[in-house]
Amino acid sequence: MKRNFITLITAAVLIIIFVLLLFTFQVRYSEVAVVTTFGRITGAPREPGLHLRWPWPIQQVYKFDQRTQNFEDKFSENLTGDSITLLSSVYVGWRISDPAAFLNSFRNGSVAAAQSQLQSILTSAKSAVVGSNTLADFVNADTKQLKFDQIQNEIEQMVQDELQTNSYGIQVVFLGIKQLGLPESVTQAVFDRMKAERNILISQAQNEGQKEAIMIRANADRQANITLANARAEATRIEGEGVAEAAKTLRIFQENPDLAVFLLRINALQQSLNQKSTLIFDQRTPPFDLFQGLPTNMPGH
Repeated sequence: MKRNFITLITAAVLIIIFVLLLFTFQVRYSEVAVVTTFGRITGAPREPGLHLRWPWPIQQVYKFDQRTQNFEDKFSENLTGDSITLLSSVYVGWRISDPAAFLNSFRNGSVAAAQSQLQSILTSAKSAVVGSNTLADFVNADTKQLKFDQIQNEIEQMVQDELQTNSYGIQVVFLGIKQLGLPESVTQAVFDRMKAERNILISQAQNEGQKEAIMIRANADRQANITLANARAEATRIEGEGVAEAAKTLRIFQENPDLAVFLLRINALQQSLNQKSTLIFDQRTPPFDLFQGLPTNMPGH
């Protein structure tokens, strides 16, 4: 009797579990689910949690990963705007932005089919963008002339527009150029071209340096000429003041010649007495004749 009771309990639990599996489904945190009723989408996408449903074939549940998925296209050849063959590959991060549109666009919501379609769109966009740019925009001795960011943005925008126009339910999260290459047949020609561009840059730098040096020398010469001119002007001014002062003195001396002679004799006497020395002189010899007639009892005489 006890064994039968346990068997009944076990059977009841299994039935409950079976019913739950038939009439409920679980959506994980990183997922979103779309429910179809007889093949038609029913209601809004289901968010993470436990949900009710009718068992198959009435309703069917399609679950999609909401996280960003990485994808890399094939390393392929494209012609640049200046007719150079360029090898390139692009990486893409994409996610399902509209689960219902994604399910309608790809049978059973196949991620593989979505990536195949994305590959086709990406190939077309990359070919168009590469063809509208020259090789120098990708490979250049002057990093300022590279246009990587602009080219990547153009490719991403073209892919994004195509996805939205056709309502694939896919959104590009990020896109970038992963690898660039050149066929062996054109590698040497490109290297020669880069070398020529580098030589041009070197020549431009040298010319700029020479131009700067000439300007510096010219400024230095101009400043030196200004300094010399100012010095000459100052010397001329001082000389003119001296001449003017001498003219005044000369006029006074002309009016009183005896005073002039006396001053000159005094000046000569001062020059002879500038240093401490003992003088032996004849009082009759100028300018020492000034001492004639002085009292002999003067202090220190």
